[in-house]
Amino acid sequence: MSDNLDTGGSSPHTPPTPAQPAASTVPASSWEREVLEKLVFATLKEQKLARRWGIFFKFATLLVIVVALGSYFDFSWTGSEETLGRHTALIEIDGAIESEGSGAASVVIPALNKAFSDAGSVAVVMHINSPGGSPVQAGMIVDEMNRLRKGYPGKPLYVVVDEICASGCYYIAAGADRIYVNKASIVGSIGVLMDGFGFTGFMEKVGVERRLLTAGENKGFMDPFTPLTDKHRQYAQAMLDEIHQQFIQVVRAGRGKRLKESPEMFSGLFWTGAKSIDMGLADALGTVDSVARDVIRAEDIVDYTQHEGLPERVLKKFGAAMGAGAMKSAVETVKPSLR
Repeated sequence: MSDNLDTGGSSPHTPPTPAQPAASTVPASSWEREVLEKLVFATLKEQKLARRWGIFFKFATLLVIVVALGSYFDFSWTGSEETLGRHTALIEIDGAIESEGSGAASVVIPALNKAFSDAGSVAVVMHINSPGGSPVQAGMIVDEMNRLRKGYPGKPLYVVVDEICASGCYYIAAGADRIYVNKASIVGSIGVLMDGFGFTGFMEKVGVERRLLTAGENKGFMDPFTPLTDKHRQYAQAMLDEIHQQFIQVVRAGRGKRLKESPEMFSGLFWTGAKSIDMGLADALGTVDSVARDVIRAEDIVDYTQHEGLPERVLKKFGAAMGAGAMKSAVETVKPSLR
């Protein structure tokens, strides 16, 4: 046998192969594990964030429900037995005198009762800014004012006029003990109106026929698409005159000998606050603060105005949204107005 036989299976001239690192030191699947861990941690973080937001929204919903219930049932956080001390009671009327809003009898009358019945209130001030409105709402408010003034003879009721106190607003103001104005306020407009539109001439021009069927000869009275007859005109005028006389009686009863009547006083004209003092329609210049400080001498003012709560706002918005999608009449029913 030859002595050159290499039992190791390699040539004596072949360089040795370098040693390879152990496979266990750098796993082939390490990057896959890192990606998987990142995905798991990201998912856990997202779930935790979602739980936090869920808890937040549940808490917020619960808070809204509690506030809504508290507003609806008129809860008092300070307790009903807490006394407010000696103060001037304030009631705000801002806007038209009508069946809704701050000038509604259903809003003003409960506020008046609370203000008068509170043992700490020395006097009641109605801060008014309104162009007028419904004679019915104004009449109900004045009747309650007169009742409360008789029931609490030692607690005066004052009116402080802001920008305007006209027509139905002055109807209410006349029921107070004294009326304070700004020299540039608008005061008066003691009159009644009933307005609407007539489309009969326009309908004839465009060839539109009005088909109105009634049971009762006067049922179509003041229909805007039917000509106004002399009979109906006279009837409407008589009704306006009657309400006007009611208005005049309230003013005379409230203002008494302070009025310096003239032919124009009850004509529907209005005047500045300074002029209204000269005419006896108002008593003096003043603001809520000055009346509380200088006249009532109780500078602490407590607002008794019945403010609209959350449930009412939600219901009104819901009603407005529902009404937007419904068919509405183009012309409302005509009714007398003190404005």
